[in-house]
Amino acid sequence: MTPIATVHSCFGEKFGVPRQPLLADASRAAIELLPPLNTPDAVAGLEQNTHLWVIFQFHQAAGEWSAKVRPPRLGGNKKLGVLATRSPFRPNNIGLSVVRLLEVRLKPKVELIVGGADLVDGTPVLDIKPYIPYADAVEEAQSAFADAAPQMLPVFIPEDIMQKAHAFKDDWDTDLPRLIEQLLGQDPKPAYQKPDPQRIYGMQLCGFNLRWRYTESGIEVVALDP
Repeated sequence: MTPIATVHSCFGEKFGVPRQPLLADASRAAIELLPPLNTPDAVAGLEQNTHLWVIFQFHQAAGEWSAKVRPPRLGGNKKLGVLATRSPFRPNNIGLSVVRLLEVRLKPKVELIVGGADLVDGTPVLDIKPYIPYADAVEEAQSAFADAAPQMLPVFIPEDIMQKAHAFKDDWDTDLPRLIEQLLGQDPKPAYQKPDPQRIYGMQLCGFNLRWRYTESGIEVVALDP
C-alpha cells in the first residue's frame, strides 16, 4: 500500500502525543499530498467539510504485535485483546483519526491544515475521507473501559517559559502555551508509573525540549529549550 500524503506536525516523537485525536484541540499539523494526488483536483470540494478521517501507518510502532495488550486507560495492569483496544502495535500497524479541517492550501504545495491531530511528524497517510456526521456519529455508542475523556491535571507554566511559548510562531498558528497545557494535563507518562517528584520528564515539541516535573498539586513546567 502506497502512502498518499505525509504528516508534518509538532510531535517529533511518539511520547507525549495525545492518546486520542481531538483531545488536544490546540495541536496543529499539515498533511502534504504526494504525487499523483498533489493536485488541486484531488481536494476539490474538501473545504466543505469541517472534519476528516485520516487513515495512517503507525510508522514508529516497532516490535511484534501481540494478541493481548495493556491499555493505558486500565493502568497498564490489565490485558485486553488487541482488537478491543486502540494499541498502535497491530497486525497491520494501521491507525484511524478524526481531525478538524482548518484550511486547504493549494500553493506552494497541496496540503491540509488540521487541528486536534494526534499524529507524529513524518506519519505516512494511506487515505483521507470526509467525516459525515449523520453516518459517523453514533449517539448510543458505548465503550466500557473508556467511557469519557481522561481527567485533566493542573499545569503550572512559569512566566519566563510562558513568554517564550507565546513568542513561538509557525505556519499553522499553533497556540503553544495552550498546547502545552493540554498535552501535560492529560499526563503523558505511562499510566502504570507513579509520579516521581525527583524526576524531570521531557518530550520533543515544536522543535523544543519541553521538560516538566510532578508536584503535589499537578505538573510544573521547568524548561522549554531549543
